[in-house]
Amino acid sequence: MAKFDLTSKIGQYLDRHLVFPLLEFLSAKEIYDENELLHAKLAILSKTNMIDYAIDIRMQLYPDVEVPETLKSRRAEVVQELGVLQNSVSVVVSIMNNEKAMKKMEEMRDSKALNNYLTQELDFQIEMLDNLVKLAKYRYECGNYSITTSYLYFYMLIMPSTDKNYLNVLWGKLASEILAQNWDTALEDVNKLREYIDSNAIGNSLQVLQQRTWLIHWSLFVFFNHAKGRDLIIEMFLHRPHYLNAIQTMCPHILRYLAAAVIVNRSRRSILKELVRVIQQESYTYRDPITEFVEHLYVNFDFDGARQKLQECQTVVFNDFFLIALLNEFVENARLMIFETFCRIHQCISIGMLAEKLNMKADVAECWIVNLIRNARLDAKIDSKLGHVVMGGQPASPYHQLVEKIETLGVRSEALENLIERKLKAKNQEPVSIVWN
Repeated sequence: MAKFDLTSKIGQYLDRHLVFPLLEFLSAKEIYDENELLHAKLAILSKTNMIDYAIDIRMQLYPDVEVPETLKSRRAEVVQELGVLQNSVSVVVSIMNNEKAMKKMEEMRDSKALNNYLTQELDFQIEMLDNLVKLAKYRYECGNYSITTSYLYFYMLIMPSTDKNYLNVLWGKLASEILAQNWDTALEDVNKLREYIDSNAIGNSLQVLQQRTWLIHWSLFVFFNHAKGRDLIIEMFLHRPHYLNAIQTMCPHILRYLAAAVIVNRSRRSILKELVRVIQQESYTYRDPITEFVEHLYVNFDFDGARQKLQECQTVVFNDFFLIALLNEFVENARLMIFETFCRIHQCISIGMLAEKLNMKADVAECWIVNLIRNARLDAKIDSKLGHVVMGGQPASPYHQLVEKIETLGVRSEALENLIERKLKAKNQEPVSIVWN
């Protein structure tokens, strides 16, 4: 299973705190040696202020070794520094605890009037926000994500997008909301970040490309936990050319998540052709059982290959941090896709043969098909005596199948040409990890 694990690739584009949930998941799945994962956690923790967590990991790794005094003294330093930073923003914290003042601030739309209100009535100075950002970062490094979100929310109420800290605050706010599992607010932050990046306020095109690549990876946490995520991931990754280009240039492994979102989303079947085109274009740089399942089914019409890949897909989905919650939906919808495609080509189908292609027992497959025909109102009927499904419509003619094959060859040629062009452009571009600072 390790060969299909994307944690090492995805981790390059995440803040170190966002990597912890992935490592915890891998630990539960026992895909890697536990000691290796503990060493990885300890290496990440050494760059944070989560001293108690680091001590706990060290005790698991070295149960017979005394915790170093340097680590214990580091804990005292963190507490002391936190107290100093907290005192430096005591005025801001008092305003944040004043419900009446916060409500009035939220209702104000004019920034000048807001600043006048704060400075004249609440003894606030704009310079205090620099220390507030420092405190928020320090709290974040301590693992206090919920309180970090409140500090950064206060900052964003006051400061314009032109402020020097604004972009870092956007990233910090999104990371904190994700780790606090506030999915509605996190989705709002994803949209704010996307608008900021797309506004060309950052710099050169390479920096913009890197920012988009980071946002693509961070947004996976939101899209696979928010109720509207399976629609929004398709909209952002497939229908926004800048983000699709970033995926194809920097991170084609994201196609796993785009393909999975399309498969489980029955209402978006119309975009399958578009998805297939992208998967074919990138098949030379990235393949996994999920993208290969789509290729087998919609490019090669290889139903045996699709059936085998579906078995592999179940293993991949079960061991993927972002996809595991979709396992049952994924299998159900993948079987439905096999059935629908098979029915377009054949007019009379043996239930036994169909059961084999769906990895189901014959009696279970027959019940499944009956329910499917009833619920989907398919133009089909079952001949139980002969064990056949008889389709009412006409199957696709061999001529049309041949035309589709020829069109596919054209798409593949175009994909090769585009791949060569992108490789030449991206030759000197290296992925850069992001840490909120």
